[in-house]
Amino acid sequence: MSALAGLPTRLREKSRVTELSPGERLFRQGDKAYAIFEIEWGRLRLVRHTIDSRRIVLHTARAGELFAEAALFSSIYHCDAVADTDARVLVYPKRNLLAALRADPATAEAFMAVLARRIQALRARLEERDIRSARERLVHHVARCAGVDGRTMPLEGTLMDLAAEIGLTPEALYRTPVGPRA
Repeated sequence: MSALAGLPTRLREKSRVTELSPGERLFRQGDKAYAIFEIEWGRLRLVRHTIDSRRIVLHTARAGELFAEAALFSSIYHCDAVADTDARVLVYPKRNLLAALRADPATAEAFMAVLARRIQALRARLEERDIRSARERLVHHVARCAGVDGRTMPLEGTLMDLAAEIGLTPEALYRTPVGPRA
């Protein structure tokens, strides 16, 4: 289900569609913030680069998710948005979305609920990144992202992508034992 399913039809009709290929950027850090986005299909990564050119994945946005919500109240984007796969993205211009939220308290409340859930997910990711043991961090991530069986999770992308998402080097992830402790 769409993160913005409760938006007025006229607002959804004013959105535009952008299709991206893997590696293509939707926007760059420092670009003027003109919209927020929703992924119809595919996957994008929100990435920052450190002063020593290390790539940090801040978030992986998937189908049905919003991203760049902070752009509603910012003049610039604070990271790069890079397609991880072929992707189709809905573009919601800031002025249209803000006008809809101001005009309809129920829509504004539904949008605030989406943002509150995003904050909860971000706090879980921060907790995860604070775990010092690579093994425990990986176990925490699998538990947090587990499917209905509570034991497995879908792996989207490569193991290098997973390492970046949970804040480990690929080498640390590869060396991490995941079986039961002896």
